[in-house]
Amino acid sequence: MDPDRGGKLAARWWKWALSAPEESSPVADRTGEFAGWQQPSDVWFLAGTYGGRVVRRCQIPAGKPIFFPVLNTTRPALGFSARPWRMDVSRAEADLNGNPLPVREFVSRRFMVGIFPQVAWGLWGALEPLTPGHYVLAINGTAGDFEVDTTYHLDVVAS
Repeated sequence: MDPDRGGKLAARWWKWALSAPEESSPVADRTGEFAGWQQPSDVWFLAGTYGGRVVRRCQIPAGKPIFFPVLNTTRPALGFSARPWRMDVSRAEADLNGNPLPVREFVSRRFMVGIFPQVAWGLWGALEPLTPGHYVLAINGTAGDFEVDTTYHLDVVAS
């Protein structure tokens, strides 16, 4: 995926994640219950977490590419600098059914969340559309004392 497309998807992911009410937030969700919350028509976003160990089970449609964070952050893009804060990452990994996936760094251009311009940085994973079946996606990352250990049990179904 080219950096411009990845940056655009990162900005879209943040808008999606930040638009959810707290009680149905896919990011705060510990089980996968809210994984389908207001998904766009052209891509399936998997939520990041607020850190720690999370195991989610969810059903997703076949035929959609999947985009997800390993580690990411956003900050206001005010003043003269639109450079995002980068996390000091010591580990960033993702694998599907035990097979390592590429993890890429993407930086967004400025985007709006409410009335505030933001810029996002992150290490992201992407998957081409999956065929129907069961998959296990493992996401692990460490940045300083912040750790992510997420397992997604994905049931991909024909749409």
